[in-house]
Amino acid sequence: MQDSNDNELGLYVHVPFCSTTCDFCAFYQERPSKKGFEEYFLALEKDFQTHLPDRAFSTVFIGGGTPGILSDGQIDQLCALIHANGLKDECEWTVEVAPNEINPQKLEAFLRGGVNRLSLGVQTLDPVFMKELGRKHDVERAVKAYGEVRAAGFENVNLDLLFGAPGQTLENWKDDLRKVVDLGPDHVSTYCLTFEEDTALFAKLAKGQIKIDPEREAMFYEWAWEYLPNQGYSQYEVSNYARDGYECRHNLNTWGMNEWIGFGPSASSQYNQVRRKNFSNIEQWAKPLLLEESLEYEEYSELDNYDLARDAILFGLRMNRGINLNVISGKFRIPPDSFEGIHEFLELLEKECLAVFEDHQYFLTLEGRMRCDAIALEIPDLSSHSG
Repeated sequence: MQDSNDNELGLYVHVPFCSTTCDFCAFYQERPSKKGFEEYFLALEKDFQTHLPDRAFSTVFIGGGTPGILSDGQIDQLCALIHANGLKDECEWTVEVAPNEINPQKLEAFLRGGVNRLSLGVQTLDPVFMKELGRKHDVERAVKAYGEVRAAGFENVNLDLLFGAPGQTLENWKDDLRKVVDLGPDHVSTYCLTFEEDTALFAKLAKGQIKIDPEREAMFYEWAWEYLPNQGYSQYEVSNYARDGYECRHNLNTWGMNEWIGFGPSASSQYNQVRRKNFSNIEQWAKPLLLEESLEYEEYSELDNYDLARDAILFGLRMNRGINLNVISGKFRIPPDSFEGIHEFLELLEKECLAVFEDHQYFLTLEGRMRCDAIALEIPDLSSHSG
């Protein structure tokens, strides 16, 4: 697996426009409008000018919303703006697209602009659960979109899948994964359905119309963890699988607590020891940029190396390769004795058969990965002084 270089800098652009809202989606989005697009692109250019870094970007990730909702002309405009701000050679450039929003002209525009990796939001290939999730495309359209992506010439394609939909059985999930493997993507992301507030699914949950079944979800996890690696997709993170050499560099950079800069409304950044999030409102984000007023953020916190090291441990434990505390100590220039509480915590996980220690690396076991979210909440802070 290609590791994330400590000097890599990621670029994230949030395209907030979406024609409809899926039942499970809680991401910030706006209905498309001529005025909204004009304001967005004017402010985005100012955003780049204001936050231009001192080195070129190594990875690019355009998410949403639905970036595929842009016209081919708008795609050209966005790609030109990104290129103008400096990209390294061999830059990995990902765009998230929905099956019902793309066509050959848009795909050609993405390729023309330098995009070399597409993430297709299929979610499921089961017609019943496609409807349950409130998706606006059907299975036939999802499969056809994948074919169009390959025909256009994309050689690095991810498929996003959701599991745990109301009523979904393990056999349904097995069937979904088999169909995805038959398509032959280079990367597969599998996410357990979460019930976020202000979504249609959460409303159904609150009314008792649907229920959460943790035991069922655990079976879904375990089957994917066994099946996909046997089909040539190595698991490198709890939810992510890839053919050799196709791991997502942008995500590896983020999980390694390196740096990235986010542009657009609701986009987050971690740069120069600051973590911040832009306002999740297009007007609130755009107005100070366009009027050249002092900028404020929805979230803003200054970080020290101890904060970054702890988060590198937290996210590192989600990865199959695990963590090496000596490497983290050196990377963030933190004395080894600052990790005393972390060592004790990891040793306790070992005793509970939730982690193993081999070749200076700590890894979570199968049961540990199942409980990784709960483990993350318990990870202690690093000590900033010895004794």
